[in-house]
Amino acid sequence: MKKYLLLLPCFIFSGISAQETASAESSEKMNIIKTNVTAYVFRNINLSYERAFTNWFSVNMGFGTMPEGKVPFINSFLGDEDEKRFQNLEVKSFNFTIEPRFYLGAGYGKGFYIAPYYRYSKITSNTFDFYYDYTFSGTTYQIPLKGNGSAHGNSGGVMVGVQFFLTSSRNLVLDFWIAGAHYGKGQGDFTMTSDVVLTPDMQAQLKKEIEDLDIPYVNYTVETNANGAKVNIDGPWLGFRSGLSLGYRF
Repeated sequence: MKKYLLLLPCFIFSGISAQETASAESSEKMNIIKTNVTAYVFRNINLSYERAFTNWFSVNMGFGTMPEGKVPFINSFLGDEDEKRFQNLEVKSFNFTIEPRFYLGAGYGKGFYIAPYYRYSKITSNTFDFYYDYTFSGTTYQIPLKGNGSAHGNSGGVMVGVQFFLTSSRNLVLDFWIAGAHYGKGQGDFTMTSDVVLTPDMQAQLKKEIEDLDIPYVNYTVETNANGAKVNIDGPWLGFRSGLSLGYRF
């Protein structure tokens, strides 16, 4: 009997603690809708939803899409001469990200956090014009081709950030993605066709021209035939994340 009397306060305090935790959670706003405002520089229209499950754990899901248009900052990874080879090239993209967040500070969506994440990305091009220089007997000819294709990647990574409540009502939210990086595997193919029947020598020069583009962070192989070329992407898929999101908490 004494043993049960000793255990009774433990159950009482445990029940009080559970009620206080439940009461605290019920008074918190557990949902946040956000958009990464810095991504609009890259034409990336995006929206994310974060749901807090405890004071230290939440899950954030995000969607982003880039309407068809010029490749952002294409001249930063292609030289002026190579950029001119891609006439009227435009791309569109889509991505989906899911990230569990582990908060180290105040919690319930506030403070520093570590977020491992998974991301799916897809990039699709329009039908664009491409040309290469074919040299024969000391004379150079421009050979035009039509190209199009797509590539997608699955990757995982880790991001660190910090989230603030901007008002006394704690409705407005600022989410600072300090730094994140992801790595995975990408696959896809781009086809280039020519109205000119390509000789073996023309095919060899076309293959070399495409390989010499040396696009960063992308592994690709080139196959050529009498009708043109096929570029196969099968290798690492690398990306980085940083930015500022504004949101509403409810």
